[in-house]
Amino acid sequence: MKGIQEKKIDLYNPTDDHLSLRENVSAFAKENLDTQAKDHDDEESFNKDLFRRLGAELGIFGVTVPQEDGGMGLDPVASVIIHEEFSAYDPGFTLSYLAHEVLFVNNFYHSGNPSQRAKYMPKVLSGEWIGGMGMTEPGAGTDVLGMGTVATRKGDKFVLNGRKQFITNGIVGQVFLVYAKTSKDSRRTTSFIVESSYPGFSFGKKEEKMGMRSSPTTQLIFENLEVPAENLIGAEDGALTHMMRNLEIERVTLAAQSLGIAKRCIDVMCEYSILHREAFDKKLIEFGQIQRLIAESYADYQAARALVYDVASKIHPENRNSLGAASAKLVSTQMAERVSRNAIQVLGGYGYCREYPVERLHRDAILLSIGGGTNEAMQKNIAADLKKLYSTSGS
Repeated sequence: MKGIQEKKIDLYNPTDDHLSLRENVSAFAKENLDTQAKDHDDEESFNKDLFRRLGAELGIFGVTVPQEDGGMGLDPVASVIIHEEFSAYDPGFTLSYLAHEVLFVNNFYHSGNPSQRAKYMPKVLSGEWIGGMGMTEPGAGTDVLGMGTVATRKGDKFVLNGRKQFITNGIVGQVFLVYAKTSKDSRRTTSFIVESSYPGFSFGKKEEKMGMRSSPTTQLIFENLEVPAENLIGAEDGALTHMMRNLEIERVTLAAQSLGIAKRCIDVMCEYSILHREAFDKKLIEFGQIQRLIAESYADYQAARALVYDVASKIHPENRNSLGAASAKLVSTQMAERVSRNAIQVLGGYGYCREYPVERLHRDAILLSIGGGTNEAMQKNIAADLKKLYSTSGS
């Protein structure tokens, strides 16, 4: 209507702060992550110096932590922006960022008490200490309640015994949020802050992986490890609520990693087929088979991106959205595998070689359908949430 100015809504950059964050992170990633990604993938090494620069130069630890407590005071959309932009260049390095920022910092801040925050937040927000989370075990992955790690109360301490498997930032981490039971027969979980310097703490072997090779993955081993009772997060047997709450932002940031992988793969195959590669005196983009691969990749990426950002905008510590988070992760991770595989096909022999990044991005993409709950678990969760929704509504 005349005289009424419509407000433009940007799903991907809802505020000027979000747009500024994207521009800064994208520029930093292109200049710093891209140049080192191949070498650290080849060597299966973690770039600790670059990681610490994320705190010292970019200040992007504590995205969802209020400004008065040293964080950025932003939301899950901001976290999605960072993970998408970083993953376009080095998904492995970004996975270590996710383990520190989402699995430790976000989870710890929203679940810990003021004295715990005062002790640990300055170290992890600056990047002086690298954090992680210990949930998965050799015999208990998706079956979280089947974990065997036990924390036995002993006066003003808990004695921790057990081991965690496939832990991101193992070896390089100084502090972990660890889940355990207070008795072998319990079906409830309790969480603790565990420092790697505690006696009885050790790291198992470093895993040799298909992808995400620049992010270290190891076992955490606890042998009569004494944890001060003051390191208990929340109440005994009360960890399930904040565990599940944190899984939602974990899943949308893993989905955002898939977006970054797909975006970069689309850029590579478009530049290759439109600007460079010719066959039979025509640019590669003129061939119908190539058009299908590129067109479907672009459309799939745009659809998944809209879903991820919409879900992220509705996640808050006090607002659960398990159905949306599981859906975003399921759709995006499947999409990234298809798109990265399409990019390899468009580039042909070059796509299969390491001269171009698409083979690395494809290997990295595969992990995202496993971590944070397998895609099979996402399907089960979506069906369970829909069953509950329809049963409650009576439809």
